[in-house]
Order: sequence, then structure tokens, then C-alpha cells
Amino acid sequence: MAEPLAEAPAVQERAAFDFIRYASVWEDADVLCEALEPVARGGRLLSIASAGDNALALLTLDPAEVVAVDLSPAQLACLDLRVAAFRRLERDSLLAFLGVLPSSERAAVFRALRADLGERSRAFWDGHPEVIERGIIHTGKFERYFRLFRRFVLPLIHSGRTVAELRAEKSLDLQREFYARRWDTWRWRAMFKLFFSRAVMGRLGRDPEFFTHVEGPVGASILARTRHALTEIPVCSNPYLVYIVTGNFSLAALPRYLRAEHAGTLRARLDRVRILEGAADRVDSGRFDGMNLSDIFEYMGREEFERCYRALLDRARPGARLAYWNMLAPRSRPASLAARARPLEELASELHRRDRAWFYQAFHVDEVLGG
Repeated sequence: MAEPLAEAPAVQERAAFDFIRYASVWEDADVLCEALEPVARGGRLLSIASAGDNALALLTLDPAEVVAVDLSPAQLACLDLRVAAFRRLERDSLLAFLGVLPSSERAAVFRALRADLGERSRAFWDGHPEVIERGIIHTGKFERYFRLFRRFVLPLIHSGRTVAELRAEKSLDLQREFYARRWDTWRWRAMFKLFFSRAVMGRLGRDPEFFTHVEGPVGASILARTRHALTEIPVCSNPYLVYIVTGNFSLAALPRYLRAEHAGTLRARLDRVRILEGAADRVDSGRFDGMNLSDIFEYMGREEFERCYRALLDRARPGARLAYWNMLAPRSRPASLAARARPLEELASELHRRDRAWFYQAFHVDEVLGG
């Protein structure tokens, strides 16, 4: 059951948080775990909950506790249901219930899991049986946005055969050649920049308020990062790319929390997850050794960002690490707080280069200073 926190920051007043915005987490958990691994073992981790994927993935680092926090009761319900599913279901049944594998039994499985949920989570899922039946990883606003791209935009750009060739296993040299000769057409560039423009993404994918602090052309920026993903990162094993172009993860390309090698570890450590409703900078439950802050700073003006960052430092132990992404709005350790935290720029740059959830413009890892 999610425990309430103090009042949320201003973004809660501008954007809606009463529905599933992200049914999966579109941030690379492997990059995140590599950033936080040196401080995680036996420590306390704070994590933005979102759909729950990366909060669960952090359990692979053997922390004493993961405090998962979110402004959205709907997102917290996603994590709560994942925890129940991991606790009760064997691997194939888990993948089928979530939506990776086909199933006609999800409603019956939910009834068996329902008693394990908190009261608010039960009420949320009782009111959304269609989400359960479809598979909960497929039913967020962002996933619907990708479904529109896959069904109605991508076929106007490339044939199914070309899309299949994109995903075929090949060396990076061959990926670069394929991209230059077959994929990077004028139609690809034009349609991509239109569909991933500020106007279209704000209406169909993210909340328009999430672009309040974004400057410059959105579509062109994401296109440049997509070029990097299709030429510099192996395509066939990238779960985020596979999902976008096929509509599902494959067993050969799963996000970290769903991989077979982590199944027993996650099940054994589920009791270490604590779920809280509210804002990350208002968590009042002791100090943390590491923080997964997702891209929450994107939605804040610079003054609000500095206040939030300072509050998070107040909740961090010396030597703790803060990990966070910038998708479109640049946010990094405020200069006024240079005496309290330092960016680990070389590490962050290397991790960003390998980030398979490629659409983010930057990844930051900051270390908290102090004796």
C-alpha cells in the first residue's frame, strides 16, 4: 500500500496523474544500475516508481531498501501489481500476465493476485479490467503513442521487410551501412520529425505541460539520438527498439527486471521495496545512498529545479549518487551547489553513449560531497 507524503510540487497542479502514462519504464535500467552499483549494496535507494520496472531492477544491486515514490497513484498501482505478480507467479506465467507472452487467463490471474495489493491499487485495477486483459505493459499513453507510430507512420516510410532487416543481428559496421543505404531516407527524416514534434508528442504521447521548459526543435533532437541508436548500439538486443517496432519485447531482448537470470533475486528481495505516494524531494524517511530520479527535473523551471535538487541533497548521505536523465530540457547540478555535489562527467558520458533508451539527450551521475 502506498503511504501518502506531503504536498507535491507544482507540476502536479499542471499535469494529470490519474491514469497510466507509462506502462513500462523507458529508461535503460542497465545504465542506471551501473551508475548506482558502487553505492547500492546494503544501502538505501530512492527511486521514481513510474511503472515499476527500474525500481525492481535496482533490487539486483542488493540494497537494504528501495523506496519507490511517485506523484501518480496509477503508476504506483503498476508497481504494486508487478510486485504481487513477481511474488506469486512462475516465470512463464509472469511474462504472460504482464503481456510479454500471449494469454487468455489474465483476468483470472489478477483475481488470484488481488488480495496482495494495497487498497488504492485494488480499486484502481478493479476499475480497469481492460488494462489487465490486454497485458499491463501495453496500456500506457506513451505505449499507445508508439503503437500509432508503428501502425500508421512506419508503414508509410519502410516496408515490413525493411523493418525486419533493421532488427536482424549484424555488426555495428553493417548497421551503419544499412542505416545510410536503406533506412535514412528523406521520408524517414520528414515523417519522424513531424510525429515526434512538440505538438504531436504533447498531444498523443507526453503531457503538453512536460514541454514547458523545453527550447528548440524537438523532432530534430530526437532524430539525432535515434541515428545514434541505429548505428552505434546493437539493434537486435535492444528491448526498447524491439518494442517500438514490433509492439512487444522479445525473449531475446527484455528489460533488466524481466530477464531470467534476475528472476530468483527479485522474488527473494521484494520485501525490500517500499511504495510511497508524493514527491521525491519530500520523502522523510532517513538518508539515501543512491537515487534514481528519472527525468523529473525536465518538468521544473530552474528555480524549482534548484530547490528540489537541494532538498534531495539534504536526504543523501556523503558519497551518495544521484542518477537522472535529460530528454529535452537541460538540467545538471546547479553551480550554486558545487560545494555539495560534483558531476561524474566521464562516467555519465560513457553510460549515455551506451544507453539503449536512446532518446534522452543527456544522462547525469552526481556524487554527494561531505565528510
